[in-house]
Amino acid sequence: MTNRISLTPENIQATLSLEDKIILLNFFSAQHPECVQQMQVLETLSAQYHDALVLAVLDCDLQAMLASQLAQQIGLQSLPTTVVLKNGSPLDVISGLKTVDELTRVLAEHLPAPEEMYLVEAQKALAAGDTNKAYELAKQALDAAPQNSKAKLIFADLCIQLNKTKEAKLILDSVAIADQDAYFLNLQNKLIQAEERKVDPRIIALKERVEAEPLNLSLRAELADLLIEQGLTEEALDALLTILKKDMSFGEAKKTFLELIASLPNGDKVAVEYRRRLYSLLY
Repeated sequence: MTNRISLTPENIQATLSLEDKIILLNFFSAQHPECVQQMQVLETLSAQYHDALVLAVLDCDLQAMLASQLAQQIGLQSLPTTVVLKNGSPLDVISGLKTVDELTRVLAEHLPAPEEMYLVEAQKALAAGDTNKAYELAKQALDAAPQNSKAKLIFADLCIQLNKTKEAKLILDSVAIADQDAYFLNLQNKLIQAEERKVDPRIIALKERVEAEPLNLSLRAELADLLIEQGLTEEALDALLTILKKDMSFGEAKKTFLELIASLPNGDKVAVEYRRRLYSLLY
């Protein structure tokens, strides 16, 4: 859905009074080259902050009377000019051609922090059922603000959902005591439950058999399947890699190995490491 609106007498009042949005009211004329350049910059900025900004374009050529009325109200001196509004009230007037960086600095106190934007997108991805995408976005939020407790908790939650319990534990251990709220305590309980699920007697029994028969690749493949079933991705990859080291063509080992890596989030360190190990075998 676009966040650019062309202003008319019919929609201007509703647009400029939109709640919880920063409105960039841009006075535009296609006859002014700088207006055209500024529009490109504003479109780039509004795309970056899609959920926070609305670009309201007043075409001074097509809506001359409306533009004249508003220009008198704000004391417009030249084009291009952009008025920053929130909840119907003007916050700032930006005159002249500005770059994306310059506009970002001007709007810094009004725009959400980068980590907040990433977290909003992460929650949308999670609601859509894309846990891997949510994980990537939450990781970006944490990278942008390593000490942000909200980012830590959301990222830890997603780690638990993806059975990355070691990573989740490291994150939760870093949460300051003052930030250990009900959500934190709930995540601690979820982590304990996730770690308890890993102690599956079937896995223990199979590991003992594999140790007793290290050359039995069928047993190791059976163990890998059970590890995948329990969400123990890294252990499963390790078991499959051991098979491939002994026999690259054994059963479905290579196919399962690649599918498992593909199921991990983009840039996942486990995926990167095991893909590298496989390539070292192949080449």
